[in-house]
Amino acid sequence: MPETPGSAGARYSRAGIGMPWLNFAILIVAAYGVGSLPLGYWIVRRRGIDITKVGSGNPGATNVWRVCGWKLGLVVFVLDVLKGLVPALAAQQLLGRQDAAFACGFAAILGHSLSPFLGFKGGKGISTGLGALLGSSPVVALLALSAFIVVVLLTRYVSLASLVAAPAMVVAGILTGDSPILIGAYGVLALFIVFRHRANIARLIAGTEPKFGQKKNPEPGEETASNGTRESVLPEPEPVGAPTEE
Repeated sequence: MPETPGSAGARYSRAGIGMPWLNFAILIVAAYGVGSLPLGYWIVRRRGIDITKVGSGNPGATNVWRVCGWKLGLVVFVLDVLKGLVPALAAQQLLGRQDAAFACGFAAILGHSLSPFLGFKGGKGISTGLGALLGSSPVVALLALSAFIVVVLLTRYVSLASLVAAPAMVVAGILTGDSPILIGAYGVLALFIVFRHRANIARLIAGTEPKFGQKKNPEPGEETASNGTRESVLPEPEPVGAPTEE
């Protein structure tokens, strides 16, 4: 994106290279920190449910929706989108560069997916990625979102829709004439999304991936408790040395 004479990016350029790079580094760190906040996990935890131990174990909006209902799922979705949107918009406003905005959004995605609050685990980055794109490349975001919605409506597989939207983002960047650097960054994000969905890919191939609106079946030896958590129904092992019946 070209810099206008009065833009923040142009002012920083006139001030010298040290100022924009310092601010860029600060924004990257701040974006990762914002993205790493496991809001979905914290919100559901207030209900006495550990979202990382039910459903798919993912703290993102889809699993919260499946386990706790659409209202809470929608809240988590909006918050996760904002985790990517706010850092991207802040970088766009302060630095006046589209590539910097996307980089900060990408840092938020990494924070969301590799959160130190969850042992460097987390969501798969779809909602936060949508926010990052909306704040840096809104046309690309809308085109990728359109592909996502079409696949969900046709198949009801959110994971498959995410896997289609990832390369659609790259194609959209090419069609809209984004810079090669940005298109390459879209490609890196697409690969990251595919990597994060490798378990979903295995379930899609096996035909065991739950569809949107369908509750995930409990694993063998587990049942769903009234509060939404899973409890083992396997017999307790006998203590070592306990007498046994002949």
